[in-house]
Amino acid sequence: MRIRRLLTVLAVTAAAVAFLATPAQAHPLGNFSINQYAGLTLSPSRVDVLALADIAEIPTLQDRPQIDIDGNGQLSPAETAAYAVSECGRYATGLSVTVDDNRLNWTVTAPTYQIRPGAGGLATSRLSCRLSAPAALTSRATLRVTNDYRAGRVGWRELTATADGVRLNSALPATSVSHELTDYPRDLLSSAPDVRSAVIRTGESGTAATAKPGLSGAAPDWLAAAQSRIESAVGGRLTPVVVALAFLLALLLGAGHAALPGHGKTVMAAYFAGRKGRVRDALAVGGTVTLAHTGGVLAVGLLLTTSTALAGEQLLSWLAAASGLLVTTVGIGMLVTALRNRRRQPSHHEHELSGHRGHGHSHRLRGRHRHDGHSHGHDQHGGGHFHSPGEHGHGRLGLAGIGLAGGLVPSPSALVVLLGAIGLGRTMLGVLLVLAYGIGMAGTLTAVGLLLVVARRRLGGFAARAGRTTRLLSRLAAGAPTATATLVVLVGLGMGLRAVS
Repeated sequence: MRIRRLLTVLAVTAAAVAFLATPAQAHPLGNFSINQYAGLTLSPSRVDVLALADIAEIPTLQDRPQIDIDGNGQLSPAETAAYAVSECGRYATGLSVTVDDNRLNWTVTAPTYQIRPGAGGLATSRLSCRLSAPAALTSRATLRVTNDYRAGRVGWRELTATADGVRLNSALPATSVSHELTDYPRDLLSSAPDVRSAVIRTGESGTAATAKPGLSGAAPDWLAAAQSRIESAVGGRLTPVVVALAFLLALLLGAGHAALPGHGKTVMAAYFAGRKGRVRDALAVGGTVTLAHTGGVLAVGLLLTTSTALAGEQLLSWLAAASGLLVTTVGIGMLVTALRNRRRQPSHHEHELSGHRGHGHSHRLRGRHRHDGHSHGHDQHGGGHFHSPGEHGHGRLGLAGIGLAGGLVPSPSALVVLLGAIGLGRTMLGVLLVLAYGIGMAGTLTAVGLLLVVARRRLGGFAARAGRTTRLLSRLAAGAPTATATLVVLVGLGMGLRAVS
């Protein structure tokens, strides 16, 4: 029997490994990004610009209603050509170049808009525009370049400058490090260039273009491989085996995603340490995470497909800020309860007996008795303990808050899977995989919670065995609720500030 189980596990593992092999190429800077390149060529009488945009899956999906003028669901060559003219005009408006404070008026030529296959059955797109304007650059001149095209979207931003017949001094590079948005250097993906402005001088030294740190680093290779295979499964031929493997990979992807930094693991640790979390508390957090993440992905997916103006990354930032606010609220509630309990002196289960000097002692109680307006059962406990009247209710709200905070911000990879499935008419498959993703996340967070419960019990047993030698530990334990509540508040504030910064 054991051999059969082992063979089954090996077969499933081998199938998963084969399914992960040779992953499809994903958009290098994420499915929300709009990468931009503006290459300037300065000649004695004019300035020419090659303006490019490499648009990832989700913004391409949001742009589609503007392109599909007749609303038939198909993009004709005439529609893409008309959109290219319109969008290149928008690019020309956003790209400002002044020569000695006189803004250039661009003439747009050769506008093109191409649709390309992307992840999860979705499409990416590429916009190309040629801009030119007359300019007198035979003598000294100062050019100020500012790119505000789709400024609210995240992505790679490059500026280059070359000279053709003029003396040019500029800190801008002459060539594109991404080969005009066709080949992104892997070593720069974790800190993508974000060059939006520069000052160029002809005939004298220029100033450097300012660059800011870019997007966050990529996920581990195995997570990226799993994501690519799930996206391929959504767009490929469906069989029961493919659906089962896709579901399994979605579980693994969600579990791996939750294991990465974030998702409230620090908050959960602090909460369980301060509230003496139980096994059922860990399970409750896991279930709440599943519901919150699945509902969040479905809601955000609906918003992104119905709104062309809503920036997906901005929406995720708002949700991250809401998550931080929620964690802060939970922490404040914990802090208020901890301070209230600390002020109150436990009056029950304490006895002044001769020879005992009032120290607590164990006694057996059967049945039920009351404490400050609520009742509960006991078999045996030590002397001197206290429950706040509303502590259990507050605990349930706190657990719900932690679960919501852990699953409130949807994973972009889960969004891509859902939107791709909707686009291919496989909505139920997308919902199923998103649910599996949430279950995987919940599994990791529940495991973390169970480990915390076990660790707390082990430490409690150690303290009980040590007896009088653990006065310091007892004092630390008495202050633990206040300290952990303060930590939760600080973590929540940090999450909120990071989201809005």
